[in-house]
Amino acid sequence: MPVERKPVFICDTILRDAHQSLLATRMRTDDMLPVAEKLDRVGYWSVEMWGGATFDSAMRFLDEDPWERIRKLKARMPRTPFQMLLRGQNVVGYKHYPDDVLERFIVKAHENGIQVFRVFDALNDIRNMRKAMEVVKREGAHLQGAISYTISPVHSVAAFVQMARILEEMGADSVCVKDMAGLLSPYVAHELIGQLKAAVRVPVQLHTHYTSGMAMATLLKGIEAGADIVDTAVSSMALVTSQPPTESLVRILQESPRDTGLDLALLAEISGYFAEVRKKYAAFESGMQGVDVNVLQFQIPGGMLSNLVSQLREQGAEDRYSEVLAEVPRVREEMGYPPLVTPSSQIVGTQATLNVVLGERYKVVPAEVRNYVRGYYGRPPAPIDPAIRKKVIGDEEPIDCRPADLIPPGMEQARAEIGDLAESEEDVLGYALFPQVARPFLERRRRGTSSKEALAAAVAALLVRQQETVKVACDRAQVPARTSSSWKEAWRPRDGRWGGMIDGAGGQR
Repeated sequence: MPVERKPVFICDTILRDAHQSLLATRMRTDDMLPVAEKLDRVGYWSVEMWGGATFDSAMRFLDEDPWERIRKLKARMPRTPFQMLLRGQNVVGYKHYPDDVLERFIVKAHENGIQVFRVFDALNDIRNMRKAMEVVKREGAHLQGAISYTISPVHSVAAFVQMARILEEMGADSVCVKDMAGLLSPYVAHELIGQLKAAVRVPVQLHTHYTSGMAMATLLKGIEAGADIVDTAVSSMALVTSQPPTESLVRILQESPRDTGLDLALLAEISGYFAEVRKKYAAFESGMQGVDVNVLQFQIPGGMLSNLVSQLREQGAEDRYSEVLAEVPRVREEMGYPPLVTPSSQIVGTQATLNVVLGERYKVVPAEVRNYVRGYYGRPPAPIDPAIRKKVIGDEEPIDCRPADLIPPGMEQARAEIGDLAESEEDVLGYALFPQVARPFLERRRRGTSSKEALAAAVAALLVRQQETVKVACDRAQVPARTSSSWKEAWRPRDGRWGGMIDGAGGQR
């Protein structure tokens, strides 16, 4: 009796997560366009090409309009659904934004060509996903509810399955297991995907990273358990902290009922193209050559791990690396076991580094850490350690409502502040999300300043700011100032970011 064929569908991350993980989100649109028509011929379920760090990185580092990237690529890829990663109430930023900003962002993203919205929250706090999910559903796009996978005493397969049921009830058209650190082991993947398939009626998608070395086996066991869609990246932009290679999975499944049916020769052409493109961005590579098993012990995503090394090296404290690694799980436990994904990974990582470098735990507490303890990022998976809460916010009572309920509308204020520099609602949204990045970008566009001139000016300004900030910050912390990049500059909050630990500079999802 013939076995029923049930192809696995592929979402390729080459235009978003792959280069965000490997190249600090620096790939330019001009390097994507020449191969776009070939990508469109593959027959992917979707191509993830936007969201995450791509939005602010385009303006901040590439002098590009992030909205224009969608339009240019869609003109050459009309058949392939475009997918984006949306951080729930954080949108594509590192803090919570007003509902009206979130709503208009989704509307304009859909109008510009995004068809699949993967919505997640760093704490798996569904209250922070609800508004985004409602708007995506209303606009008629594909709504994917994502579960941030992690391991801790308070996380379990049963809890993730229950979350999936709730996401389906909220209107999700599919559910995704989002394993951002490569922690999902093959046999747990088989159990989790199997239970999800039994619990929900919508398709189940599996996303993982190769950081720990388990990713291909994890995908295969997930597929055996019934996963409908999996995330991969073409081989020249796969492995290390990226996704498993598309071509390898396609070939593995050819002798099975889950055969993808994708053309290996076409995929090889695409991979060859990106192999050449990758050489242009070698300066942004992390230096990691392969699997890093530290992620299994410390649960630090690859981009965060490599950036941590870089920051410690810059401040002459690379010998403290193992101490910081050991401190991360301790801080994470004290903060209620948040999954380590943007922005919680930066919150935990920053505090752990400060604890080690200053020689006293919680001697310096960044504003973002205080706001996390206050509940402004949502409800942690477990209660925050009472002693740490007392040390960080004293007798103040954390909020227990949806954080965005306390944020006034922001679109009209943003529109008034940016004035005629904004030539479209998309420009207003860019300013509402990243005012300190969008204004200079829009000013350069108005003047017609070239990217090279803008880069030179930005570097000069950064050097001046580093020197000033290092002196002031080090004086406050009573530590010796350094003439080059000091930890105080590297970990200083600015524009909702920490210097080198956040997405666009560090590859966190």
